[in-house]
Amino acid sequence: MTSLKTTYLGLALKNPIIAGSSNLSTDPAVLKRLEDAGAAAVVYKSLFEEQIQLERYKMEEDLGEYTERHAEMISIFPKLEHAGPQDHLEQLRKAKAGLGIPLVASLNAVYHESWVEYAQLMEQTGVDALELNFFAIPNKFEKDSNSIEDEQLEILKAIKSKLKIPVSVKLSPFYTNPLNLIKKMDEAGVNGFVLFNKLFQPEINVDEEKHITPWNLSEPNEKRLPLRFTGLLYKKIQANICSSMGIYDGKDVAAMILAGADAVQVVSALYKHKPEHIGKILNDLQAWMEKKGYNTLGDFRGKLSASTLNDPFVYKRAQYVDALLSSEDLLKKVTLP
Repeated sequence: MTSLKTTYLGLALKNPIIAGSSNLSTDPAVLKRLEDAGAAAVVYKSLFEEQIQLERYKMEEDLGEYTERHAEMISIFPKLEHAGPQDHLEQLRKAKAGLGIPLVASLNAVYHESWVEYAQLMEQTGVDALELNFFAIPNKFEKDSNSIEDEQLEILKAIKSKLKIPVSVKLSPFYTNPLNLIKKMDEAGVNGFVLFNKLFQPEINVDEEKHITPWNLSEPNEKRLPLRFTGLLYKKIQANICSSMGIYDGKDVAAMILAGADAVQVVSALYKHKPEHIGKILNDLQAWMEKKGYNTLGDFRGKLSASTLNDPFVYKRAQYVDALLSSEDLLKKVTLP
C-alpha cells in the first residue's frame, strides 16, 4: 500500500502537499475545499505590518480631515484607534477552529519589536506553526548585505526564544549566498525553510505610461531554482525543507522529493486550476510511485540530491556547460532562421 505521509515542522502530515499563503485561505468555503481536495496543511494569508500601518494612517487622515476647519468640530468625534492586527487574529482563530488539518500562520513585519509581538499573538490563536516571510527590498545604498542578514537572524532568534510552536522561514533567492544564511538560521534552531518566496515585481504600461500590478503567478519551469537549493541542502541542515514555486503536478512534487524536500507548497496551480487540483496532483504522485515501486516518500527522498550523486557539479553549474561543449549536437536540435 502506497503511503504519502511525511513530517514537516514536527507535524505529521497525510501527504506532502501544503496550500501556501494566499488570498484563497481567507475564505472559509475555500479552506474547506482545500481540505476536501486533500491538502495536508494550509498556510493562512500573511499578516503584513506595512498594510496595518497604512490602514492606520489612512484612518487617522480620514478622521482628521475636517477637525481644523471649525473649532467646535474638534470635540464632536471621539478619538478612535485602528484595530491593528486584531481582525486578522480573529480570522486565524476561526480558520483554525474550522479545519481538521494543520494551519500555519504567516507573518511579515517591519520592526524588531512588532515581529516578536505579532508572532506571540499569532501563537495564542491556536495555530500549529508560524511561517516568517523574510525579504528586503534594497532601498538604501549605504546598507550592506551583512546588516540585512544579521537583522533577520536576530529577529528569528528573538521569536524562537518566545514561541513554543514550530517556526519556519520563507526566503527569497536574492541573497549573495543563501546557503550561508540558511546554515546560520538552521543553527539558530529554525524548524523549516520554504524555498522560495514568489515576490511581486513592478511593471509599467508603456501605452498609458503608468505602473500596473499584474498577476504574479509562477510558471512550471520556475521550479528549477528551488529544486537546485533543495538538492544542495538535503542532509546538510537539521531543519525541514519545503519547496515552493512552479509546482503544478505530481511529477513536480516527485522531483522535489527526489532532490530532498520534506513537503511542497502550491499556490499558483490553485489559482489556475482551482483547489480541487490538489486531488489530481496527489493521484499523479501516487501513480508515479506505484509505477516506480516506491511504497513511501522516504524510499526516494534525496535520491537525486547533491549528497548522493556521483557528479558533484549537477547542482553547482551556472552555465550550459554540456551545450557549450557540444554545440554541433545542439545545432542539430534547433532550427535557425
